[in-house]
Order: sequence, then structure tokens, then C-alpha cells
Amino acid sequence: MGIMSAPASTIEDAIQAALATVDDPEIRRPITDLGMVKGFTVAEGTVRVELLLTVAGCPLRDKLNSDITAALTKIPGITSVSVDFGVMDEEQRKALQETLRGGSGTAEPVIPFAQPGSRTRVYAVASGKGGVGKSSVTVNLAAALAKRGLSVGVIDADIYGHSVPRMLGVDGRPTRVEDMIMPPQSHGVKVISIGMFTAGNAAVVWRGPMLHRALQQFLADVYWGDLDVLLLDLPPGTGDVAISLAQLLPNAEILVVTTPQTAAAEVAERAGAIALQTHQRLVGVVENMSWLELPDGSRMEVFGAGGGQAVADSLTTTVGASVPLLGQVPLDTRVREAGDAGDPIVLATPDAPAAKALDAVADKLAVRRESLVGKPLGLMVNTRR
Repeated sequence: MGIMSAPASTIEDAIQAALATVDDPEIRRPITDLGMVKGFTVAEGTVRVELLLTVAGCPLRDKLNSDITAALTKIPGITSVSVDFGVMDEEQRKALQETLRGGSGTAEPVIPFAQPGSRTRVYAVASGKGGVGKSSVTVNLAAALAKRGLSVGVIDADIYGHSVPRMLGVDGRPTRVEDMIMPPQSHGVKVISIGMFTAGNAAVVWRGPMLHRALQQFLADVYWGDLDVLLLDLPPGTGDVAISLAQLLPNAEILVVTTPQTAAAEVAERAGAIALQTHQRLVGVVENMSWLELPDGSRMEVFGAGGGQAVADSLTTTVGASVPLLGQVPLDTRVREAGDAGDPIVLATPDAPAAKALDAVADKLAVRRESLVGKPLGLMVNTRR
């Protein structure tokens, strides 16, 4: 007998259940929960699905088509699948926007990571000066954390010197749903950068207020979902973006990147010491380009030695709390090559010494902060007088 001999509700239930296993590639939630499935019909082993895209010309429609087809053809008796694509109207997009923002009845953007119940660990990767490999450290830590199964996002907050999309291999542009922005993903990492909104390699010429607004939009208008870790690649120094970050995300923890060079270390200390004024926590120091491993097994200290530990010790004294040296990353041309190729070294060559060092730092950061709101603390009330 063919599939039509079974009760229609049984077939429809199976199709509905199969569609619920298909996630939107950008939002990473089931298409059935997002109101994307307008309807479906089944006849003689063929399923016809009407799917509503958030925007016309969605670049991921082919993936949606293949994922839906794969899910439905697993049902016994289903031999072919046809997906008809439509586009959400304004009302449907607003409903989706409200769903993504928690169904609170308001579409007003808020910064989820600044809310008291946020379980996202926020790390702002800072440096005193440029050229110390801050962006390389950021993207490799992001990829390493995602490799561990964590949900990770990266904000390329270095507005003038944005490079994170290339180093993570992101070539797509964000999709808009009303005034929400869906960030592209690569290597399991969600990424947003001002470079995704400029034409070609155009320079960004902005002053303080515009920088503040851009960072605010990246935090509030982008749909990040439930992140375990958010990393921000800050511009060098202690300028407008660092100040805005302290205002918008006072709970962010600062990770300082330096090289062993004394001059770089001294400048890095200033970048870290801003925590005294902003009351943010310093999570630690990463020393990059620590040494070059030679073929005979010896090490050449190209940029000197001891800078990372010196920064950690100085900041510990300055802030009056432990600021550890989290790791020393050796100089390796493969780090640069992997970054240029958009394939971080922790993924491309995980056995390389630099990759192992970055993985070790990621291990120390891979902690998800749990909120105590609404959770029993296991305390007993003493009723004796």
C-alpha cells in the first residue's frame, strides 16, 4: 500500500515533526518556530512546502531547500519534495522580530549582555598599540571556544582597522529583519563588523558619537541568540570605543594582548589600567610573538622576553587583584597564513605550538557564567528560636 493508506493526520504529523528539525541557517532556530512554514500538502509521495523567507533573494535558500528535502525524504513513503519560496510581509517580519526578542510585546532593542540575568561571558580584547596580533588572538580564541561546543560571537569593534571577517573567512553580508541584523557565521562563530556595511575596502572616517552608536547597534540590533561567549576586538589604545564599551557593557572583562618587547609592554599596561577608571575586571594577559622556534629546537626571542609577565605583575599591583599571564604564543608564520586564508590556526593546524598555546588560553576562558536569579541556593531556614 502507498502512504495514502495511512490516516492523513499521521502523515501530516510526521511532516510537521520533520520540518521542526530544520533550523534556519542564520537564526539557528527551527523554521516552524519562526513562522517560516506557511503550509504544506502531500499527495502520492510528493510533499509541497510553502516557505516564507525573511527577505527576497535570501542567499541561504539553497541550503534551506536541501535541508528540508533531506528531512522530509527520511519519512517512509515520501519520494520527492518541492519547496516553493515566498517572502514574509511587513507584519510577519515584525512578528518574527518580536519572537526573537523574547515575545515581550516590544520591539525596542536592548543590549542582552548588559542585563542582570545574562549568562554570556564578555571578553574585550585590548592592546596598547597596534601590531601585537590582537585580532589574530581574538579570532583564534573564538574558533577554539566554538570548537569546544560553545556558542560564540565576535564583534569587530576596531572600526578603523577592521580585519576579523577576513581572518575568520566571512565573506557574506548580514541579513536584515525589520531593524534586526542577522550576523553571518563562519567556523561556528557569529561575526559582525563595520566592514560588512562599507563598499569594498573603503575607509571609515568617524568621530566619537558615531563610534559609540555603531558599537551600540552591534550590541543591541544584532540578533546574537543565546551566546556562551562574546569577544570584542577593540581598537588599540584607550580611546572612544574603550570608553563606550565601559558604558554599554560594564560587566565586560578585559583581556590584554602584548608582545615581549618592553616598549609594547609599557603601552599595554596603560590599556589595562583603564579598568581602574571603568571598574571592569581584568581577566588576564596574553603574550603574543613570544619567541621563534628554530629547526634545532632552540628559541630565538625576536622581540625580547618577559613583557607579558611584566604587564601581568604591574596590573596586579595597580588594580590590587590577581591579573594572570594566561599564555605565551610563539611566533609562527602559519598564524599569519591561516588568518589570510580565513581558517584560524587552531582549526587549520591544531598541533602547531602557537595553536596549542591559544587552545590553552581558550581552556581558561571557556567558563559560562551562571545566573543565580530564580535558582534555589540550597539554604535551610532555621526555625528554632
